[in-house]
Amino acid sequence: MEIGRFKKISVNVVLKYVIIFIMNIKERLNLIKQVGEEIVAEEELRKLLESGEELIAYDGFEPSGQMHIAQGILRAINVNKMIKAGVRFKMLVADWHAMANNKMGGDLEKIKIVGRYFIEVWKASGMDLSKVEFVWASDLVKDPEYWKLVIRVGRSNALRRFIRTAEIMGRQESLDNLTGAMIIYSCMQTADIFYLGAKICQLGMDQRKVNMLAREIGPILGFWKPVVVSHHMLMGLSKPPVSTASVESRLAKSAIQRTIERKMSKSIPDSAIFMTDTTEDIKRKINKAYCPEGVVEDNPILEYYKYIVFESLDRLGVDKIAISRPEKFGGEVILNSYEDLEKKFANKEIHPADLKASLVSYLDKLIEPVRKHFEENKEAKELLKKVRSFQVTR
Repeated sequence: MEIGRFKKISVNVVLKYVIIFIMNIKERLNLIKQVGEEIVAEEELRKLLESGEELIAYDGFEPSGQMHIAQGILRAINVNKMIKAGVRFKMLVADWHAMANNKMGGDLEKIKIVGRYFIEVWKASGMDLSKVEFVWASDLVKDPEYWKLVIRVGRSNALRRFIRTAEIMGRQESLDNLTGAMIIYSCMQTADIFYLGAKICQLGMDQRKVNMLAREIGPILGFWKPVVVSHHMLMGLSKPPVSTASVESRLAKSAIQRTIERKMSKSIPDSAIFMTDTTEDIKRKINKAYCPEGVVEDNPILEYYKYIVFESLDRLGVDKIAISRPEKFGGEVILNSYEDLEKKFANKEIHPADLKASLVSYLDKLIEPVRKHFEENKEAKELLKKVRSFQVTR
């Protein structure tokens, strides 16, 4: 009788922990789904989470000029969610890739300085660095095995397949615009994923093509199919260009292509908020940003609220967002969610001027710790001075 009771208790305990485990997988998956505008493929991701193995996510970034808010605060938000989901990050400082892509005029020493500056920004941006490892491409290229893998990747497909990945460098798919170094770039980025042991690629939607190439090549080369978690690309603050293309041509463009065309650009400074912008810089850029009254589509101000402000309530020390408004227009508006904001804005209950004024205040508060770090830390201050003196090249 006692043995039977013990078995019953044991079964109940096991079932309890199985349920907890399943719930944990769901919670972890939900966190990653919050990061991924697209996940290829969700069922594969679930199996990875269920495997119990230590999962490594890869992201690579070209050091190329001052860091904007999408690379800073938005990247910190997404990385922190992935870490909370139990994933460890390897962030590749892609200095050799940037050289191949002619960033900073192809000057490797300048690129390395910008890379160190990037890391300093992340230290102050709220990113949880306890599970983030920064890996320099300069170290990878010292290993002959790395180059062997790059060559194996390059042998796996015809040239035209690599040309199709040109968007990862911010380039159009045209032989007239591409150099031989840029083709090597695609081979290197694909090799990086497997060399670093990353089962998850967590980059922007603009990197989707090379990540899908890695999924194709992985099994051919004896590796795995990495899961691709592509995050949203924050659009630039400027007005969308007026298209002269036909309706059919515009509809034929993929959502990814449209996103890439509208993403913020360092070569157009007022299209983005930089991580060390002054209060006046932020105010100027936001006040001139595209935000027609009642228009939700392609509205960068609304995007900043959705992807940055509402995702930073803890750092802002609030649980709701307040939009200041003159008493004669109804006074302060309290918003419980982004959906609430979008609905009220579409109904013209909130004027663009009031939306912008409050956004300036929130962004200024989020960027203040970074500004302070670069003012008070001697090494960081010197890095920023050098980076600002460099000319940005496409």
